[in-house]
Amino acid sequence: MSRTTSTTGTLARLGFAHPDRAVGHLADPALAPLRAGDAHEEFPDSLLQAIGDTADPDQALLGLVRVLESLTGQGEAAGLGSFVEELLTEGPRRDRVLGVLGASTALVDELVRHPGHWVDAAQAQRHTADELRAELVAAVTTDRGSSTALDALRIAYRRGLLRIAALDLTSTDPVADMPRVGEALAELAEAALEAALAIAREEYGDGHEQCRLAIIGMGKTGGGELNYVSDVDVIFVAEPAEGVDEETALRVGTALASATMRACSAHTQEGTLWPVDAALRPEGRQGPLVRTIRSHRAYYERWAKTWEFQALLKAWVSAGDREVGLRYKEAVSPLVWEAAGRENFVEDVQAMRRRVEEHVPANEAARQLKLGPGGLRDVEFSVQLLQLVHGRTDPSLRSATTLEALSALAKGGYVARDDAATLDRAYRHLRCLEHRIQLHRLRRTHLMPDNPAELRRLGRAMGHRTHPEDAVVADRQAVAREVRRIHERLFYRPLLAAVARLSPDEVGLSPEAARERLRALGFRDPAGALRHIEALTTGVSRRAAIQRQLLPVMLGWFADEADPDAGLLSFRRVSDTLGTTHWYLKMLRDEGRAADRLAHSLARSRYAADLLIGSPDSVSMLGEVGGLEPRSREALTATMRAAASRRESGADAVLAVRAIRRTEVLRIVMADLAGELDVRQVGAALTDLNAATIGVSLEAATAEVERREGVPLGADLLVVGMGSFGGGELGYASDADVMFVHRAHDAADEPADEPGVQARATLVVQELKRLLTTGASEPPLPLDADLRPEGKNGPIVRSLEAYRTYYDRWALTWEFQALLRATPVAGPDDLARDFLELINQFRWPEGGLEDSQVRDIRLLKARMESERLPRGADPGTHIKLGRGGLTDVEWTVQLKQLMHAHVEPSLQVTATLSALAALETAGLIPAADAAALREAWLLAARLRNAGVLWRGRPVDSVPDDLRNADGMGRIIGRHAGEASGLLEHWRRVARRSRTAASFNFYDSPPRGSVVP
Repeated sequence: MSRTTSTTGTLARLGFAHPDRAVGHLADPALAPLRAGDAHEEFPDSLLQAIGDTADPDQALLGLVRVLESLTGQGEAAGLGSFVEELLTEGPRRDRVLGVLGASTALVDELVRHPGHWVDAAQAQRHTADELRAELVAAVTTDRGSSTALDALRIAYRRGLLRIAALDLTSTDPVADMPRVGEALAELAEAALEAALAIAREEYGDGHEQCRLAIIGMGKTGGGELNYVSDVDVIFVAEPAEGVDEETALRVGTALASATMRACSAHTQEGTLWPVDAALRPEGRQGPLVRTIRSHRAYYERWAKTWEFQALLKAWVSAGDREVGLRYKEAVSPLVWEAAGRENFVEDVQAMRRRVEEHVPANEAARQLKLGPGGLRDVEFSVQLLQLVHGRTDPSLRSATTLEALSALAKGGYVARDDAATLDRAYRHLRCLEHRIQLHRLRRTHLMPDNPAELRRLGRAMGHRTHPEDAVVADRQAVAREVRRIHERLFYRPLLAAVARLSPDEVGLSPEAARERLRALGFRDPAGALRHIEALTTGVSRRAAIQRQLLPVMLGWFADEADPDAGLLSFRRVSDTLGTTHWYLKMLRDEGRAADRLAHSLARSRYAADLLIGSPDSVSMLGEVGGLEPRSREALTATMRAAASRRESGADAVLAVRAIRRTEVLRIVMADLAGELDVRQVGAALTDLNAATIGVSLEAATAEVERREGVPLGADLLVVGMGSFGGGELGYASDADVMFVHRAHDAADEPADEPGVQARATLVVQELKRLLTTGASEPPLPLDADLRPEGKNGPIVRSLEAYRTYYDRWALTWEFQALLRATPVAGPDDLARDFLELINQFRWPEGGLEDSQVRDIRLLKARMESERLPRGADPGTHIKLGRGGLTDVEWTVQLKQLMHAHVEPSLQVTATLSALAALETAGLIPAADAAALREAWLLAARLRNAGVLWRGRPVDSVPDDLRNADGMGRIIGRHAGEASGLLEHWRRVARRSRTAASFNFYDSPPRGSVVP
């Protein structure tokens, strides 16, 4: 190459990121031996091409300069001539040396310190475990020469590491070869432990033989799947030699164990190996470093926690006295496989997984290969849980190695083969990424780099040559998504292979074993669940084939909820109805979240299941874009009006309207259960839905009465929402409180027929109420008009002027209070405006309330507490009428509105929380009190909704039984296992609300009652 521009272009094409800098390195005198000793000769093209094939050509070239400088300094004693000859000869030996130089600056540093070790890379071969032990023990004893034992250990260990890395980095398929690399690294670590124990015995001197010490490898060491850089987890087990007492043996064993750990972790001029971590021993760091076999077993029998048995899955005799180690394994292994029978075992493992994820810093989660979502821990936790659950009865699953165990799970039918293959590839890929990242500087890390240069090196190390920095990130993200997707259901996916695909010719589970699995997952009736699974999956039809794909996933989602049995039963009922349609199973299979949402909703909510079974076609909304978004009142009205217009009778028209309402209630329920709506949005959506339903049904009822009577109604008719309906705060169990107002049409030539209009308006209202409650499936829409003037004793509908007269002359204070939430929901706009103008003077009275009216409200509130609470109900847990419940909050807010709305227009609103916020802003309720009242109202509203969703019917009180508390608690966002805390949570919130309500409902100084 004669011109610099030509050289830099060539270098860039070969993969050098900094060709200008590389040109300088190529001219370095240290590389002269590669140019036949002539600095003016061109650098060999084949060698340059080989450097360009490494992960980081720039780093490889610089490393080559440094190693040649070091070799030149030591001359032929270090094999300079042989090294040059090796580099000038194409083949795997050269590739291994260059592969190391281009991948690891730490190993380059090691070669610079010990340049003669290039031979280990060039001639690398896999050594057996016995050969490694012999090599490292000899290095620290008979062959250590002038080096200290600790230095000799480090030098010998890194020579072994160099061999492993050289073979790994030049593998034609490093992802496929990853398990062999992990095993080789574990065997090297075990050899180092053996050599460190030899050092410890030498340091102790005479008497070390009094203790028979075994070193049990744990974690990835025990599993034979170690990283390049990792703590080495161990447990030390000691037994006395013949004729030695236990106390002496333990004293000697503790000294040997401590010295072994120091021999590996101490820093010398040759660096350090890695920390030896014995924290997995009984009692952790607080427990004795060394125990006997009997002491270990006693601990595991009485005190061990679930995670300790999970850790013991990896236990392996790594070094020391093998016979003692095998006896230890024999003693503790049965306990490992009995652990799954412990109470709350599965929940404990799941909780542990959540804790691991929660401890990942938020700014690292997306880059965490080990602990982040879709990372190595997802695979390992899934495999280990399945091993522990099913390994009790299937010894083939009892492997300490993740991929061997995964293969056994797939072979035994516990994991679908496709999922196992996906996880296998993903695990290899993630571990290979981890190896490449750690190799660079030989530092312990599990984070994907975020530096473009490091990503480029990593991408090239993984085989990418086009935009490697982007490709390696994309690969990792794709792998993480797949791992996470399978991980989230893998606890349950075995049920498909073990139950649905079981054939007489396969070696598989017995029905009893399958029932045991279902029981472990939380199914209360495993036998019934098996019958449902069999009914859905038996046969060779396409329907059965798709169900066999769906059920493993959905069983897991059912089992995530409080009532998986009900979820599975409901799914079967829906599937029996829709399974033969062309779209149903296809949607569940192909639409990512449809099956997920369906399964969780059916297992979480009896109300949702009943709605869906009554209208199974509605399940299609789960596969639609925006399918769970509540529709506006205008859109609902248009749809309902169009459906009603196609029916001949009023009854048929309202049936069509109610069918639409049923679908829309289901839409709101599904969105609520999916966490897409909060309680205020649910209230607004239900209010819009009921208003549209009543509005269109009113039109149908009017037309029906006019047809029957043969004359027009002769009046406008208005429906006014009251209570939570008027406030836009409906719940699933809320009554539709209403009042009816009419105004007769005045004819040009004669006065209105007031008695006739009143009679016909009454007929319309009666027809409307009938049509909305009869002749159709749930949910009905009963209209409660008891808040009208004179209550049940008064006419069900009045004229506008009759309302004016009543409120002027006879209304009681509580009736003005009821008007606070009055909102027209159906009927003409002009009549709605006139009605609001009429009632505003009464609900927001000029001058506020008189003292007598305030007393009236307070006395009525006290009477309600003593009279309206159902007999036997606990006032501490009743959600609406109990202490600190909805009534306390709403009456406090409403009293303040009646007293102050005339001077504070922001209080002239119908919604409780809006009024409460305005009271707080105006300084009429202290901020801390407002917060307490708001918290109680929101919790009460959520609990009332959750009660209907969970049980399919209204729930008045916070449940004290754990099953219902768990079901309702999960719906409002509490975790599994927190059922016992729901009642106490309500009591705590309600106490603060009661204090704030009492303080603000009665005359009190303006300081506030609830301390923030």
